[in-house]
Amino acid sequence: MRTSPLRRAGLLALAVGATVGLSACAGATAPGAAPAASAPADTATRVALSYPGGIVVLDGDSLETVGEVSSEEFTRLNAAGDGRHVMVTTSAGFQVLDAGTADTDPVLTDLVFPAAKPGHVVTHGGTTVLYADGTSDSTIFDTDALLASTDALPETRTVPGVEAHHGVSIVLEDGTFITTVGNADGRNGVIATDPSGATVAETADCPGVHGEGTAQDEAVVLGCENGAVVYADGAFTKLTAPDQPYGRMGNAYVSETSPLVVGDYKGDRDAEGYLLHRVALIDTAAKTQRVVDMPAGAEYTFRDIARGPGDLAYVLASDGAIHVLDPATGEFTDAFPVIDAWEGPVEWQDAHPAIKVSGDIAYVTEPAKNSVHAVDLTTGEVVTSATLEHTPNEIALTK
Repeated sequence: MRTSPLRRAGLLALAVGATVGLSACAGATAPGAAPAASAPADTATRVALSYPGGIVVLDGDSLETVGEVSSEEFTRLNAAGDGRHVMVTTSAGFQVLDAGTADTDPVLTDLVFPAAKPGHVVTHGGTTVLYADGTSDSTIFDTDALLASTDALPETRTVPGVEAHHGVSIVLEDGTFITTVGNADGRNGVIATDPSGATVAETADCPGVHGEGTAQDEAVVLGCENGAVVYADGAFTKLTAPDQPYGRMGNAYVSETSPLVVGDYKGDRDAEGYLLHRVALIDTAAKTQRVVDMPAGAEYTFRDIARGPGDLAYVLASDGAIHVLDPATGEFTDAFPVIDAWEGPVEWQDAHPAIKVSGDIAYVTEPAKNSVHAVDLTTGEVVTSATLEHTPNEIALTK
């Protein structure tokens, strides 16, 4: 694979090179059925669920199993953004799972985007960005190009990392490239560059930077251990958490039709476990942040917040209910009982309940019962449930 480096000059990151070039990455022929060139994505939602040593794919309407593939002991799943494929993080990189269509079975293809310690997958504006924590390289490709790929990966371009760290990158519609800055000792900032590689804006005021989300008008939010930063109109704005010196937002849950962002929130660095009881609310237009408490007895983890109908937030809590949060008011307006009450995981990788949303339907995992449920978020009704042969862990949807 050939890579032409992108120069990123700035106070926080410095690399010398030319503008980003295109490189064609070849892969082996994928086993099983493959989409025809330029084939459109199937209209049906597929639900991919990982378990130790494999991945099962369900039909989104019936929750019937449509395919099952073997994989590594622990994998992470992320939608590729094209309505058909899922990125599976493996020891080799980001492996492509074709979730199939009404006419084709799911298959874990031989196509792998090489990456040292594959991490975040970000889709936005027709672009998919794969981040490698082991090098901090960002691999970028046109999202829909994956649909035309049969025996080779789509053309990619790579923005080389400066110092390896657990980070994330995103490309905006005008070509602005936003990426985190850090090294083996930690992460402290974010930099934005234009398509030529020139620095547009940067900030060093985001300790422990983690996660990202793009809200209305392409306002990008990244979480910090003392608040968050918002990139909009070519500049970064720091939002300070109400708890200091530590008030961490680690993940942003966004709607691209709303300026309001919901974030998971931890106000005590020394708190044990992964259950959280407060939620961060950010207004990217007003540049404000506040924190609200969950209802009594309801806690959650990073896997348990999603955005859905009405740009509301839906929090799957430890009491077994989906709690409906209005980000505009900070009020919890409803609760839908779905699964049994559950306890937080010992390690974040351990299987515990998760929620993902497609349209009006939320898909909820219940590892304690090897089950998954489809919930109509407009009514709170559990419309379909299925019992699996394995304990579900990670979940990703094709739509």
